[in-house]
Amino acid sequence: MTKLWTLIGLTVCLCLGVAAPARADVVSDWNAITLTYVAVGNPAATPPIPVGRTGPPGLMDIALVHLSIHDAVQAIEGRFEPFYYSDPTKLGIGSRAAAAAAAAHRALVLIYPGQKTSLDTTYNNYLTSHGISASDPGIAVGETSAQALYTNHYRAPIPTTPFFGGTEPGEWRSAVPMAFLELVYQTPFTLERNSQFRPPPPPPMNSVPYAREHDEVKGLGDSRAQSAAQLTVGRFWSGNFFAQWNEALRQIADGHLDDVGDSARLFALANLAAADAAMAVWESKYFYNFWRPSTAIQLGDTDPNPRTVPDPSWTPFLANPAYPDYVSGANGVTGAFTSMLREYFGTDSLSFSVKSIPFQAANPERFFTTFSQAAQEVVDARILLGIHFRSADEEARRLGTRVSHWVFQKYLKPVPGSH
Repeated sequence: MTKLWTLIGLTVCLCLGVAAPARADVVSDWNAITLTYVAVGNPAATPPIPVGRTGPPGLMDIALVHLSIHDAVQAIEGRFEPFYYSDPTKLGIGSRAAAAAAAAHRALVLIYPGQKTSLDTTYNNYLTSHGISASDPGIAVGETSAQALYTNHYRAPIPTTPFFGGTEPGEWRSAVPMAFLELVYQTPFTLERNSQFRPPPPPPMNSVPYAREHDEVKGLGDSRAQSAAQLTVGRFWSGNFFAQWNEALRQIADGHLDDVGDSARLFALANLAAADAAMAVWESKYFYNFWRPSTAIQLGDTDPNPRTVPDPSWTPFLANPAYPDYVSGANGVTGAFTSMLREYFGTDSLSFSVKSIPFQAANPERFFTTFSQAAQEVVDARILLGIHFRSADEEARRLGTRVSHWVFQKYLKPVPGSH
């Protein structure tokens, strides 16, 4: 969190007074700013910046911003296919940095019109501090790209009828309605339908695998355990996943990419896959409506499995989120980000870190040498927190992986002859 605000302070307050070339970090800068308005917020700002759209639906807003940036940059550069907006007359016209900043700003103003004053101030300070002229032709390209993406691809909130689950053995049940149900009914950006990669059903409740998963989470995720693993790995992975992964993207892009077009494509692909994975995950949650481990353990005498022993006093280390178990949202999103990074760089081996968001002084950062290490850790973490069965985590990771592969193979591909 501290690094995020440091970056934003630098990008909106410094006055360099000299022109800067188009750099990959313009995309990172506006990713950090975007996350502030969408997912992090800043109550200390004047006026305060609220969180734009809480939870997984915010991924759709982040994706829209980065698609606007990508299409604006590619209208000038022409190396990668656009997602939607293109204009051959803009090829080579204007600064790519100007186009990227203008696209991000315009998209955010369209999504969050109530924050226009704050966004305008941030944007004008950014242009000044980075030596970008307000008359640069790239500005118009960016604004046009954002307007086109917003008009044709913005995912507005969808009203839904409250869903509380059921009362039969194996069914999720809740005193509050299922959160983020709108994702089930949203039109995905790239998938043919949200159920396209729907996972197979969870293990039958009368099976040995179910009993094994039941006992695993019962032992590891108990709120009374307070184990070292729960306090480190589990707690670290209990925060804001898409803020964490976008922060990691910024580190990776800044360390390994030196071209604004490459960076714009990476951020667009990753957030596009994450948004569609979130919609696919929620479709699975709603379709299977499978109970959380706490309900399964407390009511173990009501399931058809003689191997499960009930514990009416059992509670998870982390309070249950208000939606069904199967499959895990955290692992669907993590699977999408890590798989897209693996697709993009063509390797699983790359050293990087992920920071805790919200910031944890005792556990601020974890380091990895492969993308699969981080993905596996999130699988294990959700069991340590007591909120998922292992199959919900592993199938979610597979779902995110399949969505990312689909996106990478079909969207924002290199233009033949441009490389």
